[in-house]
Amino acid sequence: MTRPILVPILGDQLSRNLASLDGLTPSETCILMMEVWDEATYVKHHKQKIVLIFAAMRHFAEELRAEGWQVDYVRLDDPANTGSFTGEVARACERHAPSEVRVTECGEWRVARAMEEWEGRFPCPVSILPDTRFIASHADFRKFADGRKHLTMEYFYREMRRKTGLLMEGEKPVSGVWNLDSENREPPKEDLRARPTPKFAPDAITQEVIELVGQRFADHFGDLEPFGWPVTRTQALEAAEAFFARRLSLFGPYQDAMVHGSDDLYHSMLSTSLNIGLLDPLELCQRAEAEYRAGRAPLNSVEGFIRQIIGWREYVRGFYWYTMPGLAEANELAATRPLPEFFWTGKTDMRCLSDCIRTTREDAHAHHIQRLMVLGNFCLTAGINPQEVADWYLAVYADAFEWVELPNVAGMVLYADGGRLATKPYAASGNYINKMSDYCKTCRYKVAQKTGPNACPFNPLYWHFMDANRARLESNHRIGRIFATWDRMGEAKQAEYLESAEKFLDSLEPARKSWARN
Repeated sequence: MTRPILVPILGDQLSRNLASLDGLTPSETCILMMEVWDEATYVKHHKQKIVLIFAAMRHFAEELRAEGWQVDYVRLDDPANTGSFTGEVARACERHAPSEVRVTECGEWRVARAMEEWEGRFPCPVSILPDTRFIASHADFRKFADGRKHLTMEYFYREMRRKTGLLMEGEKPVSGVWNLDSENREPPKEDLRARPTPKFAPDAITQEVIELVGQRFADHFGDLEPFGWPVTRTQALEAAEAFFARRLSLFGPYQDAMVHGSDDLYHSMLSTSLNIGLLDPLELCQRAEAEYRAGRAPLNSVEGFIRQIIGWREYVRGFYWYTMPGLAEANELAATRPLPEFFWTGKTDMRCLSDCIRTTREDAHAHHIQRLMVLGNFCLTAGINPQEVADWYLAVYADAFEWVELPNVAGMVLYADGGRLATKPYAASGNYINKMSDYCKTCRYKVAQKTGPNACPFNPLYWHFMDANRARLESNHRIGRIFATWDRMGEAKQAEYLESAEKFLDSLEPARKSWARN
């Protein structure tokens, strides 16, 4: 009997076009899929995130079996489950005596280090193949990054446009402009609402996973139900079509807007399907471009959507592998304050924060401006420890895998990498949130008040942050002039800002337990 090729497929690799499957036939292949405790608990992931991944894995396994593939599927509650990828691949080698283990490279540094040890542990050769689902290889990003002091995404994005041909006319971008972000910053109009995105009722497979998660992960953050995420490619494609038909045209102008009760507005809600492999990034971008070419969506919306995928998503993945493992420990601004308890409970009088934490708890989702300019802005200006913040973002969002989460948090949100990713810290006062949301209208704090117990805390926190980090930030060409404004205030006004900020910071209750780590 011919010894099979063993192909482990991880929970974020639910794609037919994996490099590890390329050229193989069902008759010569045994696919291994594993639900393991280590991956569900290395941070205490949101309940819905665990349901999403396990349910999508089980559906993918059934689809592969229907196509004739042999799938060795290890469930979490299998009594013999070792709880780790390495342990389960070792057991599968004993069961199947493969001629080779062939796997597509993983998305996280710690798993990659474990995979590198497989060659010496298993009784057959181990091949770790590049993840060709991404447009830019690791070598492509190194070529872009080597020798640059600042790894500005815009220049990388233009290379990706040229490589893919998306929104290009020969060597030039459509309309002659690469980036239309300046057209995509509209504040919300009164009663701004978007048509809802599709929700998918759990079938028997998903319901079984929901019950498993309810039993095994009861102490994890987040609401377990209602659960409506796409867990199959068919569902993900339906969700994508709904976005293109209902939301794409207004996605651009309102992508930064925040409205209570319309948590995702015109966002696609497709990042979970992208990041676990149900959707292909290039196919989504080509579909968006087709909407523009057909005259059904404006260029600013289509370009903004494409930039998020072939620009930002590809860029942060390259940045992650280029800067690890140091990125995980980065703390350029020496931030040490513990994450507040209200990040887990939502119990804060700051309406913007409580609302963003509410949608995070209910849906394992908040859109990018909520993550950056509300939650992230608070963590930045309050000086919260970067490792605690990164653990929180990784645990609570269904689309969060470390390769995409950590660069966004350490680089974009917290400036902990010293500005290699972002050209400035994204700190803002309450005025920004008031402009881009309806949160301030019903908040207990007054956004127009700058200091004192009733002032929006973002107002004094902003100046407290700038003053504390002046030595590091004053030379930054994008924000250095702000310190001239600070100096013109005079010592008495400066003291009011600093006193107000310190009183608020002293009132913060640190998290009572480690919700993110066991």
